[in-house]
Parts: sequence; structure tokens; C-alpha cells
Amino acid sequence: MQTFQKKILLLSNDLRIMQKEYSYFTTTLLRWFEQNGRDLPWRRTADPYAIWLSEIILQQTQVKQGWDYWERFMKQWPTVEALAAASEDEVLRMWQGLGYYSRARNLHHAARQITALGAFPNTIEGLRQLKGVGDYTAAAIGSIAFGLPAAVVDGNVYRVLARHFGIHTPINTTEGKHEFAALAQELLPPPQASAYNQAIMDFGATQCTPHRPVCECCPLQASCVALQEQFVDQLPVKLKTLKVQTRHLTYIYVRHKGQTAIRRRPAGDIWQGLWEPLLVDDSQEPTAKNPQPILIRRGVKHQLTHRRLLCDFYLWEPVERPTLPDNYIWIPEADIDQYALPRLVELLLEALPR
Repeated sequence: MQTFQKKILLLSNDLRIMQKEYSYFTTTLLRWFEQNGRDLPWRRTADPYAIWLSEIILQQTQVKQGWDYWERFMKQWPTVEALAAASEDEVLRMWQGLGYYSRARNLHHAARQITALGAFPNTIEGLRQLKGVGDYTAAAIGSIAFGLPAAVVDGNVYRVLARHFGIHTPINTTEGKHEFAALAQELLPPPQASAYNQAIMDFGATQCTPHRPVCECCPLQASCVALQEQFVDQLPVKLKTLKVQTRHLTYIYVRHKGQTAIRRRPAGDIWQGLWEPLLVDDSQEPTAKNPQPILIRRGVKHQLTHRRLLCDFYLWEPVERPTLPDNYIWIPEADIDQYALPRLVELLLEALPR
């Protein structure tokens, strides 16, 4: 009986120590945020539309670049109803240059969902029903716009928690995701959910950075396991599962009497819904009556998350307008900027002789 009571006492002591450690971490982070939090325009409002828009834009995008896009979207479509009324082409065109265009399509779809509901969802479950909104985005919008006690877990959060608490569980495994999500929720102070979530994201983005973290003036240095045991650069752990494949593309820019041919890329492939010049696989071989295409650029490299693209780019100026597949349309060359183009195509067009 005595042994059992001792075990209970030890467990209780461990729990009190853990709670004290968690409380110190959270309190220190909130204090740091009061003095060092970034002044961002979407933090000066409680409008869930503005907050949601910022979260979607900042997925896979640095704040510096996303800031400009957020301001453009807010100026063009200041309400969710205005965004819902826009066409998909208009939204894709505004998104051009940000990459990961499925985000723009999801954004537009979700705007129409919200408009149909008549109000912005104000629960985590309701937010998750929106197209393109996962656990992280729902927690971010829910906590910041509505004060919901839901912890965010993104790359910054994984890094801060892994280093501070010395967690070596890989973050891209089911076990790791559950472990970090549970810890993040445990550390969250419900009355200050918004401030805490923004604090840990800012801390990871500006203090506990992926490379060259500012450990020498970190307010958590005394309690950071990774710093004390000198393995900061080894955390967080991520299993290498991504195999990057190389894909070859050949584009032909057809120029005929001030017009050019483009098509909208189909579903189920990269750049769905964006426009592109003639792909060589879809073209007819140039006839003897017409000049041969001229090589403008060869082996242009363009990196996507899962693919490395190598592209050859040609200019073809036939005497007669060639017959192309039905999914190509002819437009005035001067109007091509009105169509949403992949970043690679934008770069290729810059090399065209005028």
C-alpha cells in the first residue's frame, strides 16, 4: 500500500512540474509577443473575412509577399459577398504569381459557400466545412476572429515545440501529428487563445527560425531542451518521403497577325484552370509552307513542390493560321495579360522578341 501511495505522489509531483513548465512557456511567449509581435494589417480587425483571406494567402507564402496580395484582394473585393460574385478567372488573375492555384479556386468556392450560408461560420466544425480550410486554418480563424480555444499547429509551431521540449517524434507521422496537436492544445490559455496562437507563430517566424535561430537573446533559452543539449539544428524531425520527379515541357508561342493561341489547363494536373501557349504534344507539325519554330529558350528550370520542370520555348510565326485542337482559342497578343498564367509561362513570355 505504501508503494502504491508513493507512486501516486511521484505522479502528482511530475504533473505539477509539467504544469509549471507549461505555464512558464505560455506566459513567457505571451510576454514576448506583447513586445515583439508583428504589426500586420489583418491583425487590426476582427473581420473574419479579412482574417480568413490572410490565412489562405499565407499558406505556402511568406508574409512579405502575401501582404501585397492581401491588400489587392481587400481593395478589389472588400467583402466576402463581393469575392463570391467575382468570376473564377478574375480570382485566378488576381492570384497570379502566388503559386499553388488550388488555394485560389478553394478561396472562391468557399466565398460562395459563406455567402450561401448568410454569415461566416463561427465554430471550428463550421469553419472546417469551408473548401480549403483544414485544422490549422480553422483554428487560426476561429481563435483570432471568434476567440475559440483551438490551438494552431503549423510549421512554426512544430519547430518551436520540438526544440523547446526536445521532441524527436517525426512531425510528418500520425504519431507526431497527434503528439504535437495534444501538446499545443495543452499549452493554449483559453481566455487568450488569439494572442497565444499569434505569439507562437510569430515566435517561430522571427525568433526560433528554421535556420540561424536567435538563441542568444531568446527569452526561453533557460528552459529550451534543444539549446541546453545542443541539437537545435536537428529539430524538428521530418521523415524524407518526398520524391521529386522531373517533367519536360515544350511550349510554342504561335504569333499570327497580332494574335496568339492559348488554352485553359484541364483538371487533374498542375496549374488547373490557368492558361498556357501551345504544348508541342497538342500541336500539328509545322507544314512546309510555314517557317519552322525558332528556339527562344532551352532547358528553363522551374521548381514545384513535387516536380522539377524543364521547359523548351519556341516562337512560331506561320504565314497561314494553323488548325489547332478545339480547346485552344485565339486572342489578341495585347490581351494576354488579362488571362491568369502560370509563373513559368510569365517568365517565358518575357523572353519573346516584340
